[in-house]
Amino acid sequence: MARKCSVCGKGITVGIKMSHSHIRTKRTWVPNLQRVKAVVDGTPRKVLVCTRCLRSGKVQRAI
Repeated sequence: MARKCSVCGKGITVGIKMSHSHIRTKRTWVPNLQRVKAVVDGTPRKVLVCTRCLRSGKVQRAI
């Protein structure tokens, strides 16, 4: 399973880290994904969801 939110599609972002002496190295930003049991198409399934979607109520959690 890819490191991508199943609700909003947020995934890994790539950029450049720059030190004080301007040495540039590649780095990645990884979203805060949580594996939760959510209702998808009427059935409970385990999906990867970012914490922003969880907090905003875009995901209906299954019991």
